[in-house]
Amino acid sequence: MHKARTAALTAVIAAAAAAATMAVPATLTSAAASASAAGSAASAAVNVTVRPAAIRLPGAPRQAPPTTAQCKKLDGIACFNPNQLRAAYHLPALYAQGVTGKGQTIMIVDSFGSPTIKADLAAFDKQFGYPAPPNFTVIAPVGKITKFDPSWAGETTLDVEYAHALAPGANILLVETPVSETEGVTGFPQIVAAEKYAMAHYKVSVISQSFGATEQTFPNTKLPAALRAAYTDAASRKVTVLAASGDGGATDYKSDQVSYYTSRVTSWPDSDPLVTAIGGTQLKQTAAGYKSVAWNDTYDQAWQLYASGSVDPNPVASGGGKSAFFARPAFQNSVKAVAGTRRGVPDISMSAACDGAVDTYSSYGGAAGWTLTCGTSEATPEFAAIVALADQVAGHRLGNINAALYKLSARHVPGIVDVTSGNNTVSFFQGTSVNPVKVKGYAATKGYDLVTGVGTVSAPAFVHELAGK
Repeated sequence: MHKARTAALTAVIAAAAAAATMAVPATLTSAAASASAAGSAASAAVNVTVRPAAIRLPGAPRQAPPTTAQCKKLDGIACFNPNQLRAAYHLPALYAQGVTGKGQTIMIVDSFGSPTIKADLAAFDKQFGYPAPPNFTVIAPVGKITKFDPSWAGETTLDVEYAHALAPGANILLVETPVSETEGVTGFPQIVAAEKYAMAHYKVSVISQSFGATEQTFPNTKLPAALRAAYTDAASRKVTVLAASGDGGATDYKSDQVSYYTSRVTSWPDSDPLVTAIGGTQLKQTAAGYKSVAWNDTYDQAWQLYASGSVDPNPVASGGGKSAFFARPAFQNSVKAVAGTRRGVPDISMSAACDGAVDTYSSYGGAAGWTLTCGTSEATPEFAAIVALADQVAGHRLGNINAALYKLSARHVPGIVDVTSGNNTVSFFQGTSVNPVKVKGYAATKGYDLVTGVGTVSAPAFVHELAGK
């Protein structure tokens, strides 16, 4: 019973996983190396799964975006539209000052992309009365997109719509990669090459990446140095790089994308010190506005019942923990009591909860309409928008913002809102076991923690604080 139930929910949470298994060479193949200036030849390939972190909720597309009240009545969970997210982070005050991300470019990286993304964004904007981005460019610099993958299309839709919703004046650059496990140049090396190309040819301000792979799925739990090439390039160009911390709480998927690790793990690239790791919160609507708690729907019976028809627990929570790849970087010395000797993730968090999913519009696959989506894939483009606003205020690209985040947190600035409630402990049934496996995670506490990082943001203050204005 539990095995069947886990399979049903896996279809909701990780439908794209099998399609996203990519051969990752220990060094880049010669073709990818040329594109990314890595300069190394092909070697034996190993399978590492790159997965989109978006969770698209079940059900047929709706003809209008549902309201919070409708979602609670019909589905038993909360949902929000982009105007509610704008209100939750107090963004209208910035827009009134002309701070919309003008002059900045948010680069979104997704395998395969979506064939309908431009039309879908136009429909999304029309529904909420938003202007079109000043410039929306779609490129596939490392090869023509010949495959359609609905899970990656859903990821692309979420990324583009919510980066634009929160930074309506920013340009959007969508970088697509033609990943195919049957070809020699695949997976992360393609992403590296595509990102390096885009930064060399466009004035990118911030990169949003809503994908990852569990560190332990890399051979010998070691990261090939060549795969970091885009991030070292971004650092030299003063481009901010973001990555989702994952949706499995204190655990994450094994290579088969069905089984979970039974001990604490983290994922890459969010664990990379050159990357800002974005965790997840749950927005709670109150009489006074919105309050953020750590995202953990694992034990949310309403969500589990809606997603799979069972109230059994399954990991759906903010990814967070200590890296197996990287030692604690200097910018986390102030939180060494929490991080210990390892790189801790996430760094900061935004809305991601499935019980609090967001409205997205899509028409790929012939079924046009509104669906609900959630995960740290939502949080990451949201924070990319916040960075674009800060870049505009600063008048220049901020580059790697990690040191600044921890300094601001240590000063207890008003723009960083501490999240002190919740945890990312998860439970799940695995194999034929009749008892659930529990992976004890971390608690959201005062100051930095391994669930929400330094917390979340109140944008009017945070944008100016991050910009140093």
